[in-house]
Amino acid sequence: MILNVKNLSVTYGAKIAVNNVSFSVEPGEVFGLLGANGAGKSSTIAAVLGIEKSNFKELTMLGKSPIVQRKEVFQEVGVQFQETNFQDKLIVREAFEQWGSLYKQTADVPLLLQAFGLAGKETQLVKSLSGGERQRLAVLLALISNPKLVFLDELTTGLDTRARRMLWKQLLAMKEKGLAIVLTSHYMDEVEILCDKILILKNGETVFQGTIQEAIQVSEKSTLEDAYLHFSGEEDWI
Repeated sequence: MILNVKNLSVTYGAKIAVNNVSFSVEPGEVFGLLGANGAGKSSTIAAVLGIEKSNFKELTMLGKSPIVQRKEVFQEVGVQFQETNFQDKLIVREAFEQWGSLYKQTADVPLLLQAFGLAGKETQLVKSLSGGERQRLAVLLALISNPKLVFLDELTTGLDTRARRMLWKQLLAMKEKGLAIVLTSHYMDEVEILCDKILILKNGETVFQGTIQEAIQVSEKSTLEDAYLHFSGEEDWI
């Protein structure tokens, strides 16, 4: 098991942001963490990464504690946040040199650049890249350590169809080689293509966990989008 989370809770003062959430992720599995804005997704991810204080019965990545054994764990775990801020005068080559210097071993960077459509862009300023190229660079940097597990937060927000499909194709190929992925997304087409299992949060509580087909069956809806709206409570606003 790559990631194991049992009875994770996050509180801010008297407010319970995440309440007793449990899930696990196996090698080569894509796990979708879904929910409306404010449902507890970001707090859950931050707690799992050890950025946010939390209470839990068990929390392990690669069989180790991401809180006590952070240095060891994050040699093999990658993270792409929704907003990746780059320095103004940073060029692409300097970005992957900086990120790569954090790890004992790195992936084949030229191969990653080729795979993510960034070959030939090494001397360009990061800020001069298109939105899609910057997003692909952020994902590439999360994968530069050749991790066993990667967290991808709102992977393709703002990307055009071609850029989204390019990212999906590369991630599916890496999944086939054993990469485990925890994905947050508001796009149900993306979830259907990438995810093996999903967990839907509502007000910090788990309202569904299982496969996409199970979500459709249990909700008695005909599509994942309708099932998601049903579980998350967002259909009330339509």
